[in-house]
Amino acid sequence: MTGAMLVGLALRTSIFLIVFSLGLRATRADVLYLLSRPGRLSRSLLAMNVIMPLVAVGLSLAFNLHPAVKTALVCLSLAPVPPILPKKELKAGGHGSYVIGLLVAAALLSVVFIPLAEHFLRILFNVGIDRPPTMVVGLVAVTVLLPVAAGIVVRRLAPALADRWASPLNTFATILLALVCLVLLLYSWKTGLPLIGNGHVLVIAVFVAVGLLVGHLLGGPEPANRTVLALSTASRHPGVAMAIATGTSPDEKLVIGAILLYLVVNTLLSIPYVKWARGQGAAAVAGAAES
Repeated sequence: MTGAMLVGLALRTSIFLIVFSLGLRATRADVLYLLSRPGRLSRSLLAMNVIMPLVAVGLSLAFNLHPAVKTALVCLSLAPVPPILPKKELKAGGHGSYVIGLLVAAALLSVVFIPLAEHFLRILFNVGIDRPPTMVVGLVAVTVLLPVAAGIVVRRLAPALADRWASPLNTFATILLALVCLVLLLYSWKTGLPLIGNGHVLVIAVFVAVGLLVGHLLGGPEPANRTVLALSTASRHPGVAMAIATGTSPDEKLVIGAILLYLVVNTLLSIPYVKWARGQGAAAVAGAAES
C-alpha cells in the first residue's frame, strides 16, 4: 500500500469515526429535528442552497477570476455541510439537535439539489459543471449518512456502550484527522500558490464572509442557532466539491488548490466570528438574567 493510499484511508477513517461518534450521542429526534420546524428548515436551505450559489455565480461574473477559482466557488456553494463541522458548531454553543438535523438534512437534500442546481446554473448563467449524481450519493452516504445512522443504531441497542465510547472515539479521530491534515498540507500547499494574487484570496474571503453574514442573519432569534447556520452556510464539504469538479475542468489541480485556499481562508475567518458570536451570546444571557 502506497503512502497516498494510507493517507486516504486515514482521512476516510477519521471522518467516519468523527461522524459515527456524533451519531453515538444523537437520537432519532435529533435527526428529524428540522422536519418538525419548517420555518427554520426553509431559512437554512435559503441561506445554504439558494443564496450561496447565487453569491458564487455573482463573484464569478463580477470579477476576472481564474477559471479554477470560478469552478471552485460554484462547486463549494453546491456542496453540503462538511462532516467534521458539527463538532466545531457544538463547541461554539450550537444546539445539538439543530446541528445534527442540519447535517443530515443538507446531506439528504444534496442528492437532489446538486444535479438540479448544476442544471439551472448552466441554463441561466452558463456557469456550472456536470457530474454523475451517483458520485455525490456515494460520498454523502459514506461520509455522513452511513456513520450517523450506525451511531444512532448502536446508541439505541447499547446506550451504555455508546456513552462510554463516544468521547474516546471522537478524541482519537480528531487527533488522526489533525495528523492527516498536516501531512496533506505539507504535500499539497504548492497547488494553491499559483492562485495567490490578483485578488483571488480576497474574493474567496468575500465568499466566506458573505456566508457567515447570511447564515447569521437568517439563523433566527437564538444566538446559538445563528452561529450554527452561519458556520454551515460558509463551510462546505471539500470532498464533495472536489468530486463535483473532478474531470470537468482543464485546470483540475488548480481547482483543488483553490479549494485548499478556501479551507485556509474559511478557518481564519471563522475563528474571530465564533469568538464574537460567543461574546454576543454571553451578553444576551447576562442581559436576560438581569432583567
